[in-house]
Amino acid sequence: MPASREIRLAARPVGAPTAADFALATAEVPDRPGEGQVLVRNQWMSVDPYMRGRMDDAPSYIPPFQLDAPLEGSAVGEVVASNAPEVPVGATVTHFLGWREYAVLDAAAVTVVDTSVAPAEAYLGPLGATGLTAYAALTRTAPVREGDVVLVSAAAGAVGSVAGQIARELGASRVIGSAGGPAKTKKLLDTFGYDAAIDHRAGGLPEQLAQAAPDGVDVYLDSVGGDHLQAAIGAIRPGGRIALVGAISTYNSASPVPGPDNLFQAAKQEATLRGMLVTSHFDLFPEWIGRAAPLLADGTLRTEKTVVDGLDRAPEAFLGVLRGANTGKMLVRLDAGAAS
Repeated sequence: MPASREIRLAARPVGAPTAADFALATAEVPDRPGEGQVLVRNQWMSVDPYMRGRMDDAPSYIPPFQLDAPLEGSAVGEVVASNAPEVPVGATVTHFLGWREYAVLDAAAVTVVDTSVAPAEAYLGPLGATGLTAYAALTRTAPVREGDVVLVSAAAGAVGSVAGQIARELGASRVIGSAGGPAKTKKLLDTFGYDAAIDHRAGGLPEQLAQAAPDGVDVYLDSVGGDHLQAAIGAIRPGGRIALVGAISTYNSASPVPGPDNLFQAAKQEATLRGMLVTSHFDLFPEWIGRAAPLLADGTLRTEKTVVDGLDRAPEAFLGVLRGANTGKMLVRLDAGAAS
């Protein structure tokens, strides 16, 4: 049996997580998977803000992580043993048992991906759930219409860096992004095609937004909550649409966080605030990959990733996501031989 290192949840954090909330352990996995199963050697894994909520023992849309058990999340790897004819040895697959070096899964729980059209790790970022989140948010939850002014928060992150480009493809007349610090706001303008960039660390968010969008905004993709959501509601135009995708500004709060105090502004503008879970839009995956893969291949869709090497550094990468240390998708490379 091969030994597989894994990251386990050692304690439930109160407030911001720390390295002490994680533990590196070793488990044995069978080298001969059961009937209908495959053994996958993980090459890349994803760390994402939503995982912070799973560290709490509280009801949510997804079960909490269990104490002293390995964490879970999206990963991509190579099938090294198979007892399922439809998933042969050597196939590259995505699945949900990250945070470990090897995973045994039912064949139905993996998806074979085509690495001839994009590198394996792209299926965790622009061709994965974060890219799909941006696409579904702007086509279904808060659909962009020709001529719209679109605002995106966390615009240099995994979702936001793709969302601005999607908004442009959908006909937006002006695309505005918010990010933290001058390096990231410059990246929004120079790499990700935004028309204007707001540095939320500089303060005065409503004033910066008013300068970037003096006539208001039609669509807002919210991954931050808090002051960003309040500023967007204050600037929303009649019939505006807001996609509530995340609220990373509140994830480490130890007590309930007050909501925006200007919600009636949304009512006056007949605006829509609609929650969005990417798991409700997996039916769009073929459409999104078919649309995005050629754009990724020819460089039209511009993406970046922040890579941390080694399973033992996965907690460090996750904590970095929560404080905005990444540009584009934050990934952990488990296989030193995996190309970047």
